[in-house]
Amino acid sequence: MGDWILRSGQYQQLFDGLQLTLQVLGFSFLLGVVLSLIFGVMRMSPFAWLRGFALAYIEFARGISSIILLTIMAIALPIMLDIDQASLLMLASIALGLNMGGYGAEIVRGAISAVPRGQTEASIALNLSPGQRLRHVVLPQAMRLILPPFGNLTIEILKGTALVSIIGMSDIMQASRNLIQQQLSAGVSGVTVLFLNVLMIYFVVAQVINGLFRLAEWRLERRYRARSGDLPRLPSDANIAGAGN
Repeated sequence: MGDWILRSGQYQQLFDGLQLTLQVLGFSFLLGVVLSLIFGVMRMSPFAWLRGFALAYIEFARGISSIILLTIMAIALPIMLDIDQASLLMLASIALGLNMGGYGAEIVRGAISAVPRGQTEASIALNLSPGQRLRHVVLPQAMRLILPPFGNLTIEILKGTALVSIIGMSDIMQASRNLIQQQLSAGVSGVTVLFLNVLMIYFVVAQVINGLFRLAEWRLERRYRARSGDLPRLPSDANIAGAGN
């Protein structure tokens, strides 16, 4: 069993790399959520030029490779424009956030489209502004459809953070490569054990993310049912008949 466990110093290097991985994931997630909401709503705009602009961004973000975008932003542009390289953490977060925003925007658009039209018509009858309709009526109901695929998308971005090592960031993948270089005599079995441990770290983090999204789904569903229960119910035919007697 001990052959499958690394030394404490090796785990420390991996966990140091994991901290950077989680930072990239966190900033990418925040940017991705903002872009998803903005461009997802823009795809439903009554103005054709807004819909076209949002569609152009979505197709670009989904169509370009994250590794190519990372390389261009962190290496190619500073050389071509003769400028100082910006923060690698910022560049990596922007690249992955742009990618997440492209996929997330389509999730948001689909969820908004699935909200019954009667809900929007009722909010119009209540004289709510477009912003109020979106904030208080449409998005709260769409969130029930947004959260499950967003959980999967966040896990995909987690796995995509492994790409940041190509621009020199000391994430968990770079930490594992450093460990391999430090132990050239470890052989194939040693490298296999190392990457199995890295695999388990990614798996555990993914399960934590999955659990957080499931908790958010449960709380949202519970709140939705509670609010539905507060609505007045129409009397059934049996109650009406009983009242008449």
